[in-house]
This record gives sequence, structure tokens and C-alpha cells, in this order.
Amino acid sequence: MNPSISSEYAAQLAQFSMVEQQVMTNDLMQEMLAALGANDMSGAANWIGMEALVQGPVKFEGSSITIAPNPPVAADAVTLVVTNEQGTEVTRRSLPVSAEPYIWDGLDSDGTALPHGEYSFQVESVANGEVLLTEPALAYNRVTEARIENGSTLLVLESGYMVHANNVTGLREAS
Repeated sequence: MNPSISSEYAAQLAQFSMVEQQVMTNDLMQEMLAALGANDMSGAANWIGMEALVQGPVKFEGSSITIAPNPPVAADAVTLVVTNEQGTEVTRRSLPVSAEPYIWDGLDSDGTALPHGEYSFQVESVANGEVLLTEPALAYNRVTEARIENGSTLLVLESGYMVHANNVTGLREAS
């Protein structure tokens, strides 16, 4: 820090200048990220009140829920498995072997209306009597809030479940 040779002095000044430039570049990058986050937030704000197609629990309040099964091509039977908040299976429904949306009416196997609450859906795909795959079903869920956390846009769904905006595979007007 006390150079006696002028070339060392010039080199140290250049290093200080480079450090200062790097600090300014880092500050500029932080500002740009904040601006991009604000743009994401304004875009995500348009999703509030819409229904997003995502994996996760859905709040049931007596209205039907649209499920989007996507069974493998090899399946010859497909079953919708519905569980409540506690993870208890409440009903099973045979579905067509198709990726067409299915409207769940909120009834159990006996035709009795299930209580209002949070429900999750699994699609069980079977071929030749053997389970090929059991996976979470996609369902439409109303978006109630948008947040930015750690640079990611998160959507809060009516069920209270939070998903990354990039995990939304469909969006529609609320029914």
C-alpha cells in the first residue's frame, strides 16, 4: 500500500479502479433484477382471480372442479383418487383413458356430497391389471395473490397452496 516504484503505484490505482467498477456493476445488476421483478409482479397481478392449472390441493366449496388427467398411452384403465386434507382417500372414480378434462362433482362413491374443504387428486393408470403410474393430477385452482420471493414469482392459490408461476400449465377465466 506504499509503493516506491511508480509502475507499482499505477498498477494499484488500476486495481482500485477495477474494484470500484465491479461494485458499480453489481449495484446496477441488482437494480435491473428489481426492475424485472416488478415487471413479473405486474404480469402476475393479471392472474389474480383467474384459475390456474397446477398440481396441488384444491379448495372445494360445493362447485365442480376441473381435473386434467394425462394418463400414459399404454394405460387401459384410469382411476381418479381423491383425498381430503388429512390425506384420507374419500373416493375413487373410473375415468376415460383420455387426456380430456374431467369435471369432479364433489360426490363420494355413494353419491353423497363431500364436505367443503381442501382435496387433492391423483391419477392412477393401469395396464393389464398392473399399476403403471400414480401421479398428482392437474386441477384448476383460483389465484388469490401474487408474490415475489428470492427473485421468483409465486402465486397463492385459493387453497393457500403456493406455486411458482412457471409451474402453471394453463390459465382460464374463473367459472
